[in-house]
Amino acid sequence: MPVLFARARLAATILLPAWLLITLLLKLWRPIITGLPEWQVAAIIVPQMIVGMVFVIIPLTQGLLLKLAAKRQGLSAGRDD
Repeated sequence: MPVLFARARLAATILLPAWLLITLLLKLWRPIITGLPEWQVAAIIVPQMIVGMVFVIIPLTQGLLLKLAAKRQGLSAGRDD
């Protein structure tokens, strides 16, 4: 059950940044995607969304959650200076 809770917390934390990224991509591509069928819009947006999620949003979110968990337990999540 703890794994399920951790995954749900990660998913909830990723929701807002993912929504912001997809909205930004749609706004940036709007002049080009206007009038295209949905499958072509998806072919343009989805690869960028995956790269953004894998290399930016998920690592930043996991780092944030690890820092918060360490802070909650009274541990140092950073370097040992």
